[in-house]
Amino acid sequence: MVLFIIFCPIIAAILIMVGAPARKTALTASVLTFAAALYLLATFGDGEHGFQHVTSFTISPEWRLSFTTGIDGLSLIMVLLATIVTLAAIWFAGTIEKYENAFYACLLFISGGAIGAFTSIDLFFFYAFHELALIPTFLLIGIWGSGNRVAAAWKITIYLAIGSFILLLGLILLYQSVPLGWRSFDIRELTVGASMGLIPADAQHHIYLLLLVGFGILVSLFPFHTWAPEAYASAPAPVAMLHAGVLKKFGLYGLLRVAIPLLPEGARHWAGLLVVLLLGNIIYVGLVTIAQKRLDWMLGYSSVMHMGYIFLGIASATILATTGAVVLIFAHGLSIALLFAIAGELRQRTGTLAFDELGGLARIMPFAGLAFGFGVFAAVGLPGFANFAGEIMIFFGAFKHGWTMDGFHIFQIATVLALWGVVISTVYMLRAYRKTFMGTVSEQWKQLAELRPTLRVPVTLLVGALICCGFFPQTFVRMVAPTFRTYLTTNTSHLADMQTCSDGAVRRPPVVGLNQDAPPASLLLRRGRQGRGYGEVAWR
Repeated sequence: MVLFIIFCPIIAAILIMVGAPARKTALTASVLTFAAALYLLATFGDGEHGFQHVTSFTISPEWRLSFTTGIDGLSLIMVLLATIVTLAAIWFAGTIEKYENAFYACLLFISGGAIGAFTSIDLFFFYAFHELALIPTFLLIGIWGSGNRVAAAWKITIYLAIGSFILLLGLILLYQSVPLGWRSFDIRELTVGASMGLIPADAQHHIYLLLLVGFGILVSLFPFHTWAPEAYASAPAPVAMLHAGVLKKFGLYGLLRVAIPLLPEGARHWAGLLVVLLLGNIIYVGLVTIAQKRLDWMLGYSSVMHMGYIFLGIASATILATTGAVVLIFAHGLSIALLFAIAGELRQRTGTLAFDELGGLARIMPFAGLAFGFGVFAAVGLPGFANFAGEIMIFFGAFKHGWTMDGFHIFQIATVLALWGVVISTVYMLRAYRKTFMGTVSEQWKQLAELRPTLRVPVTLLVGALICCGFFPQTFVRMVAPTFRTYLTTNTSHLADMQTCSDGAVRRPPVVGLNQDAPPASLLLRRGRQGRGYGEVAWR
């Protein structure tokens, strides 16, 4: 089933390129992948450690390279997000005036690449699937975009190419830092080796910094964020929905899947730097967002700003905050996709998104005004929406991480400052809603038509998912918490056993019975039943 979800959009894209009906084929593929994701959600075993629905095909035995896919709670939520946003984006695309087949094929390649990256257990394909989705992004903005679309397309391509190159260097160094007998592209085996301390602390510091910068550029971490607002403002609405809602989350997923589990000491070493940078996302970018005079630019900067909350949850390295970060990833992907969808419809109907030229549209487009209002309320963290559940877990988890009896810790200070970000986001979001949908209707907009009934289906899907996750976040917590509990608990206990020498160096206790030249699978791992992945590791 996991293979079907990966390759259904890719095969549909190929069929469209050879002449299949573009919109019908794309809609069919997106509906099928969404249905398959719901099936995985219904059959997922809550509370189980390791990956489920694992499928593996050997590519190169000497390199220990294989095409291995599977899902755990984290990847399942990412797949669910990708399939929901893909369906909504393709539904909103409508009729394309030029190169319709190529447009829908590119959308499906982005979706297939993102899903492939989220479900890959092998580092090589984890990276390769993400690269598959980058080229269509350049084409979609450069050919079908608006405004200064060519410059925006080149800017996003250069930034993301640099980020991907730095990420590749980090992954290569990570592979080489593992002892020869333990080298593997399998993330499960690398996690086991990292938990046993096979990657030296000094190497972890350097490698984690490379991964943080590489993933950070892809996620628009401050100060590497300037590509995102311009790209989203110039992109067609379905492209902005897919990239801001799904593909940009790859960097966050990579930190949670690769960087922190494999390089825990590196993550701890650079936690202070990450806290400073994420405050730049929340405070600086938030203030810049208030100054925007166009709806599309405001939404672009807003997307960058809200990444700071997720980074705060990741940096804190507590189970509560990290789980909240995943919930917020899901919630933000849905809410920003909803807002970009409504903004795209407004731009298509009015030809402008300048605040000074809009106003009062809720009188003539009440459903659009209501839907945009739901997106605004979700973005500002109103209780009842999934964003609130994620943010509250992040704030409590990050504040607890920095608890000391003698004063404020850096994480407590960051949490207090981040709370002001909620005020900032409320200011610019409610201001945008008032200037767009409230007030007096201009004469030139009185003839605008309401959203077509068919377009209300994807809007209802996005809003419904936000509310369901907001009222029942424990469903996601039960799926995700075991994933983080496995390595956060192990890393915590492992670090606690480290000995500090008189000269300040850190020395690990010896691991009894460890042969570092032996393959890891032959030492500690055993396969679970029905291909569900690795079982419990021996030292636990």
